[in-house]
Amino acid sequence: MPTYDYICDRCGIRYEKFQNMSAEPDTECPECGGIVRRLIGAGAGLIFKGNGFYQTDYKSTSPANECPECSTTCSTCPAAKD
Repeated sequence: MPTYDYICDRCGIRYEKFQNMSAEPDTECPECGGIVRRLIGAGAGLIFKGNGFYQTDYKSTSPANECPECSTTCSTCPAAKD
């Protein structure tokens, strides 16, 4: 269940509410009874849980110092010295 942020138009109080996605949004401020608006948030970032995520899982296929001429990681050809 996501957490939603609300703000009251009358008193300016901001609060969070943990509720189902299918639940109706709040319309009344719990402090003053004014009208509240649900704020649009950035959402939660990507969370990796458990083991099985390794540094090499999304590694690029070519090394950064790969020579464009001979497709190896050499230091002797003229293209690698540029």
